[in-house]
Amino acid sequence: MKHYLPVTLMTLLSTILFSCHQTAHRKEASAGEAVKIDNKGVNINYDDSKKGDTTLLFVHGWCINKDYWKDQFGFFQIKYRVVTVDLPGFGASGKNREKWTVEAYGEDLSAVIQQLDLKNVILVGHSMSGFIIVEAALRNKDRVIGLVGVDNFKNAGWDPPQPDTETVRFFEGARRNYKQVILPFARQYLFSSTTDSLIKARVLNDITSVDTVIAIDCLERNEQYPGIEKLAGLKKTIYLINSDYTSTDTVALMKKGISYVLLPMHGTGHYPMNEDPSGFNAVLTAAISKIAASRKEP
Repeated sequence: MKHYLPVTLMTLLSTILFSCHQTAHRKEASAGEAVKIDNKGVNINYDDSKKGDTTLLFVHGWCINKDYWKDQFGFFQIKYRVVTVDLPGFGASGKNREKWTVEAYGEDLSAVIQQLDLKNVILVGHSMSGFIIVEAALRNKDRVIGLVGVDNFKNAGWDPPQPDTETVRFFEGARRNYKQVILPFARQYLFSSTTDSLIKARVLNDITSVDTVIAIDCLERNEQYPGIEKLAGLKKTIYLINSDYTSTDTVALMKKGISYVLLPMHGTGHYPMNEDPSGFNAVLTAAISKIAASRKEP
């Protein structure tokens, strides 16, 4: 004798099963969704490889964006968790605030570190972000295990009088006529004789495409930040991957009490990660190994 469930009961069971399936599907989808990160209402755009016990957090320099780390993201995600960010004011991150200080950017990186729950973080900061990663490290001493500067901390001995008239005039001129002042500056100081023309064009296009108010303000605030003193107070070794098209004042670094390891790059300008990505990746790999080894020392 066959038993048949009433049609209404069959319909109810089907509805319950379908609902459970949809709920499970939504949970799987939500688990794979990116975390929306913001600092005090300012959105922070980022990429995250998500897997790895050690995190490499890459922070771009002035007027550029996280895509400048594209070669590093692909190379290092095999072994490490890799996170790249657009600093607010640049790339696809928010611009809805008024102050563009190093301290504010340090808060942004703290938001990334804490909201993604990043562990064993090695901060890699290019150009002006050398100071920014110092500020972030001071705010996250329990999570940051290493600092890598990329073409920065070269002029530790520069100690201009206050106020520095030449610097004041530079920023005043840049606010009046951004391109007329900034483009000659960029062409003179950011590239070496070997820098590829396509890289030059990309950088100059990005520099001239940004919000100029933000660009000038964050550069001026960076100049005012006591980064050398703060790095000395942090008492953490910084690994400097610096291009040798301009020299690094190592004597001044020692006099200022900075613990550093200089890892020079040859034949590049201010953007070694783009000008020689394979060479840069090899040097950064060496820096990461040195950081790991130093943690094992008694």
